[in-house]
Amino acid sequence: MALFGNSSESGAGEMSFLQHLEALRWHLVRSALVIVVIGIACFCFNDFMFDTVIFGPLRQDFISYKALCSLGYKIGAGDVMCMTVKTPHLQTLSASEQFFTHMWISLMGGLILGCPYVLWELWRFIRPALKATEASPVRFFVIIASVLFFIGIAFGYFLLFPMSYNFLINYKLSSSDIVQTNNTLDDYISLISTMTLVAGLVFEMPILVYFLTRMTLLTPSFMRKYRKYAVVVILIVAAVITPSPDVTSQMVVAIPMYALYEISIFVSAYVVKKHKLDKL
Repeated sequence: MALFGNSSESGAGEMSFLQHLEALRWHLVRSALVIVVIGIACFCFNDFMFDTVIFGPLRQDFISYKALCSLGYKIGAGDVMCMTVKTPHLQTLSASEQFFTHMWISLMGGLILGCPYVLWELWRFIRPALKATEASPVRFFVIIASVLFFIGIAFGYFLLFPMSYNFLINYKLSSSDIVQTNNTLDDYISLISTMTLVAGLVFEMPILVYFLTRMTLLTPSFMRKYRKYAVVVILIVAAVITPSPDVTSQMVVAIPMYALYEISIFVSAYVVKKHKLDKL
């Protein structure tokens, strides 16, 4: 049985180390081509990519601001969750900054939108190394991992970034207004791309926990034992990134993150239980 790669494509039941590398190379090449093609499409639709998507959180009518403000009134918190967005003026400090920003965002778009295909190529590479009993539980790997990734991207884009950005852009060292924040395009792009990508990767936690548990490197009892520490970390993170000190705003961020941790515990427990049943 082949360790990695698609043995049927190589024409042999057993693949050498060099054949594994060759198979991996073509999986990577196909993934890169898909990312490039999608990136070119994103490059061509620059008005939509920037005016609608990237610069969306800079507009007062952004869907997240309206939804949070409406939620605040519905739960009786008044306008405490309403955010007033400053008139955006993003500066560029070099002649080439806008062009390279355009290239970078196009690449990021290719990576994000091409994620399902990249995961599918990864699955094709490792699938021959798995036994039938091992492959069956993870046959929906591509779908589940892609859904979690896009949920994380949405969480980062619609909640995490708008809250963090408005907190940082309105933060003042003192009330004298001696220091003024003049945001640059590079800083803005760095912040939005980092937060959305990190959120997408964080939401892959159940997938990571699944494989770590299968390798006996993690157990549900360990995660339950340190649950209280995880809650403290989650609350601290939520308190830092939310724009106001009220509990409601913090819970909007903290609850999804805590739910993700609990789902990971459930996944770990399922793997352990399934492993015990397989031994019977």
